[in-house]
Amino acid sequence: MRGLAARLRARQALLLAGMVALIAMIAAFGAAAALAAGQHDNAELQLARRNELVVAAATAEIGRYVDAVGAIASATGAFENLTAAKFAQVTAPLAGRQLAGATSVVYVVPATDGQIAATQARWRTRGLPNLRLQPAGPVREHLFTVFSRWLDDSTGRPLSGIDVGQAPAPVRALEAARHTGQVSISDAYQLLIDRNLPEAQRQMSFVLTAPVYATSPVTGARIQSGWILMGLRGQQFLDTALSQVSQGLLDVTLTADDAAGHPVAVAAVRSTNIGRRDLTSDGSITVADHRWQLHVAAPAAALPGGINELPAVVAVAGSLLGLILAGLVWVLATGRARAEAKVRTATSDLVAAESTAREQAGLLEAVMNSISDGVVVIDEHSNQLVFNPAAHDMIHSTEHADERDLAARYGFYEADGVTPCRTADLPLVRALIGEHTEQAELVIRNENHPEPLTLSVSARPLHRANSQVGAVAVFHDVTARKAAEAELAASINDLQAFAAVAAHDLRTPLSVVAGYAELLSYGLAEGDDVATLQPIAARITSGVDRMRRLIDDLLAYATARDGRLNLEPVPLRKLVDEVVADHTTHLRVPGEPQPPMPDITTAALPLVLVDRAMVRQLLDNLIGNALKYTRPGQLAHVVISAHPAPDGRVRIDIADRGIGIPADEQPRVFTSFHRVAQHAGGYPGTGLGLAICHRVVERHGGDIVAADNPGGGTLISFTLPLMGTAPVATRRVLPHLPGATIPYS
Repeated sequence: MRGLAARLRARQALLLAGMVALIAMIAAFGAAAALAAGQHDNAELQLARRNELVVAAATAEIGRYVDAVGAIASATGAFENLTAAKFAQVTAPLAGRQLAGATSVVYVVPATDGQIAATQARWRTRGLPNLRLQPAGPVREHLFTVFSRWLDDSTGRPLSGIDVGQAPAPVRALEAARHTGQVSISDAYQLLIDRNLPEAQRQMSFVLTAPVYATSPVTGARIQSGWILMGLRGQQFLDTALSQVSQGLLDVTLTADDAAGHPVAVAAVRSTNIGRRDLTSDGSITVADHRWQLHVAAPAAALPGGINELPAVVAVAGSLLGLILAGLVWVLATGRARAEAKVRTATSDLVAAESTAREQAGLLEAVMNSISDGVVVIDEHSNQLVFNPAAHDMIHSTEHADERDLAARYGFYEADGVTPCRTADLPLVRALIGEHTEQAELVIRNENHPEPLTLSVSARPLHRANSQVGAVAVFHDVTARKAAEAELAASINDLQAFAAVAAHDLRTPLSVVAGYAELLSYGLAEGDDVATLQPIAARITSGVDRMRRLIDDLLAYATARDGRLNLEPVPLRKLVDEVVADHTTHLRVPGEPQPPMPDITTAALPLVLVDRAMVRQLLDNLIGNALKYTRPGQLAHVVISAHPAPDGRVRIDIADRGIGIPADEQPRVFTSFHRVAQHAGGYPGTGLGLAICHRVVERHGGDIVAADNPGGGTLISFTLPLMGTAPVATRRVLPHLPGATIPYS
């Protein structure tokens, strides 16, 4: 009987130990599965956010190209008699805009078979004496290139005289631009200039085109005179557009329709990561009258915060702990004698098990403490089980608030930041009744958070053994993202206002030119003498100069805003000397009496790390203003000096003895199209010069201010990074002591 009872007790002990081990493994693998699911969801969210950044970067980059083609088309149409020299002048700013992948910009004109000889003769007289038009077979209308400018390092035969009509893709784009009057983009194809390249070097490419409208000298009506066409290589464009946002983590493929309407892969950027691309996301961008598709893929394990080994660690650790507990149950259940014989071993095993459990608990706590998202876990009675440091930083309870009213206790509001949130609507409370909430937006504001935070909250119920045991919520701070979205919306509004002002300022001199041109035509018809007509012609020339200045300033303003910084060491003194020479050389005419020259004093200036073209524009505007804004009959006096700035940069001062800027106007002179009322009458300008200066300095991480110059005139001060410092890096602070020096050139 004793043997039978012993065997029965042993079986019961074995069954009990097996149940303990099974329950522990189920719990461990359940927790691991929940963590793995959460990691996968987070990886998908990371990829979706990066896909949004990829789409935004590609959209912004191609927008620069569309804007450039439209601006060149508008500027080209402003000339009554377009020549090679004028075309070179209009397209010169493109060389500094760093349009990656852009091959060339050309002016295209139409001609039928019967018009080829006359068309060739006309453009030979406008700066292309060796032009030879090369028709490509019988077509209804030839499309010849005349003027051109290379935008990359390509070399080869000249672009003039090529019949673009031999390729169907650009022909359809030109027809679309003619029909809509807007910028159009072609289907994907291989550029004519690339067809002689080796197969491995050819790229799928596009052309951007915009119609050029001119005023008919006969009827005065607006007619289309041709097109501006720009070639764009797809792979070079995509490499540059995504160089910052992809960060070597993503595979990105750009797809567009070819001439037959079939989608083709135009270009691709490949990640350096190895492994299966188990996450994908798609997006699209609108380019003129076409849509491009972007396919983004990445290994989930390669994304920051993506899949890692934590679920496996949890599963293994939980299983080990379950086995240890099962063994302990077996030892305790097999009888007092055996327990007494192995008590020391059991005690040792228990200590090891406790140490392992503590280590695992410490690991889980370290994970919770290290993640940037707030995590809150509560049980079915609303008692807090987990409240990690990130959650504590985001959520502070309000003193003297009702403990039962969670919304009032923590200061939760709806997404508008005004309407108080009800406790029953909180995602964590809803999760307790079994509801799932994904990325709900809440605003938190209380005495601990006087500046409101916008949080994205996801919450889920926690289940175990077919019963709910609590809820978990993850809080993500999206305040910065919401502020960026608001700033983007404000920027769009600013751009719309900018376009309206620019259109008005271009229309005004255009109306003047049109009016005086009509007077000139009437005077010629009446036989007026030259002395009578010369003032009218001078007014027309003045109006054209004003439009040209505004167009140049608009292009410079866009470049200062959107152009990529090409940082290089620049001797500032040499650059200042070049600008001063540009502004004074015309005053020295050989063989004529020398007029009084402006008094310009330049102190020692340092070597700076800047974009040379942008800083030259900055100096040209500021020195030009110092020379221009002087009283009639007064000789200009300008002093240019440098001083160490407290943040390790250099402050450049440009002081003059001119007419000065009223104190109440000084904070506003760097605003686009703003002109001081006292200056607008007697001094020509577009109101963009100082706005361009502000953009250039801001792009280099500095600041610029206007103040009174002691003794009269204006003092403009701005800061630039010294060689050895970066525009956005943390800089060494130089002590502001007498005799403090920096290396000057």
